[in-house]
Amino acid sequence: MTTMGPLHGPGTSSGLRVASPVRARSRFFAQLVFSCLTGALILTSSPATARVAPDGFADLAAKLLPAVVNIQTTQSVKREGSAAPEMPKLPPGSPFEEFFKEFFDRQQQRRDTPNRKATSLGSGFIIAADGLIVTNNHVIEGADEITVVMHDDRRLEAKLVGRDAKTDLALLRVKSSSPLPFVPFGDSDVARVGDWVVAIGNPFGLGGTVTAGIISARARNINAGPYDDFIQTDASINRGNSGGPMFNLKGQVIGINTAIYSPSGGSVGIGFSIPANLAKPVIDQLKEYGRARRGWLGVRIQTVTEELAESLGLSKAHGALVANLTEGGPAEKSKLNVGDVILSFDGKPIEEMRSLPRIVAETAVGKASKVVVWRKGKEVTLSVTLGEFPEDEKVAAVSPKNQTSEKKSKALKTLGLTMAPVNNELRNQFKLGDDTKGVVVIDVEEGSPAAENGVRPGDVVRKIGPNQVAVATPSQVIKSVEQARKAKRKRLLFLFERDGNSRFVALGIDVVKG
Repeated sequence: MTTMGPLHGPGTSSGLRVASPVRARSRFFAQLVFSCLTGALILTSSPATARVAPDGFADLAAKLLPAVVNIQTTQSVKREGSAAPEMPKLPPGSPFEEFFKEFFDRQQQRRDTPNRKATSLGSGFIIAADGLIVTNNHVIEGADEITVVMHDDRRLEAKLVGRDAKTDLALLRVKSSSPLPFVPFGDSDVARVGDWVVAIGNPFGLGGTVTAGIISARARNINAGPYDDFIQTDASINRGNSGGPMFNLKGQVIGINTAIYSPSGGSVGIGFSIPANLAKPVIDQLKEYGRARRGWLGVRIQTVTEELAESLGLSKAHGALVANLTEGGPAEKSKLNVGDVILSFDGKPIEEMRSLPRIVAETAVGKASKVVVWRKGKEVTLSVTLGEFPEDEKVAAVSPKNQTSEKKSKALKTLGLTMAPVNNELRNQFKLGDDTKGVVVIDVEEGSPAAENGVRPGDVVRKIGPNQVAVATPSQVIKSVEQARKAKRKRLLFLFERDGNSRFVALGIDVVKG
């Protein structure tokens, strides 16, 4: 059975492949084939009403086909080759002299030939009569020339208006002597699993091709980027469909077909589409600014596990736990604290950590948003004015690196952790900053909850307990553990720091003897 994995480019043998025959994308997409995914047809009957399949899609297809275009791109590819070998030295008049001279002349001509042109194909759709066209960023990425082929076979030169790699969207513009047919966006949020969808695109360069299916799933995360929220469909999608529209039965675009799961390179009925409601604000910004301007909160976050929720006094595991604040960022200025759990942002509940970056990104730069956080056992409401997302910032969960160490004298042990006060020797051993103070972990007992939770030698204990008290000495940690045991708590919340990044860990205190 083939399983989901990183995405590969065309021609690879893994399960997820790029749908348009273009140069291979990053290995990050090791099994996803970028392809124009199918449009979702939304039925409006009530949940209790049986949904009847339509008699056909001919009228809908005839209406929509003129607004769907084929996109051809060309890119100069540098011809690679080894350095020219030297002509062997031969005696004057040697019978091989002319032979070698002719051979080396031909080799030199090949090396002097200009870079070759690589061509790729994809799909797109017109969203305005004046020639605005939406497609995938990976369809036009690196292109020197972009040509749009209309449904009536007209060929128009396209200019890039803007593109956004994070959502894999691009906006093009063509000029035409007459108004162009276009299609409207619909509300992708009302699309339901089981609704009919229609996809139109340019599979394998064949031109306007119509396929139909249903929405198979919503909110798919395929590890394509930080804002994954794909619609899954079983409509037939293949290479070349990338950037094409997914329609509902009203003829509205509810998705942009982007990737397929494919062990063989062809359609197996698992395609992925960017929801229209995620794409629309990005496209509006590409039109206005030529780039996406995203809201920025300035936090690093991590998932609230069941163990962390219990340690924090939450009734269930939800929200996004603030592990770090960017100095001078919007969150710090608005008095968010490390240890806060963001429960809702701008009126939208945060059920899981990964939804927060997308919600923040979709919020207008400079907007004052209401943020509800869980802090020290109660809800607190704050107002945060968002900044603009800087490209070098990352809003993600902490991903620690391995470190090793030896036990030091004057160390104290509890919960499987051997800790010591930070000194110059430990700073050098664990490459800690000169301003690092407090308690450093110098050993972790194998099989202990600390080891199972990824705590490593070199981690610095910054804060401890539900109220996140700053830690200065190992004895302070031991005292907090004893107090928690007397209070009959099952877990104790720690804030560890590693390589300048922080993360929370809830360690069990009733199973390990310190």
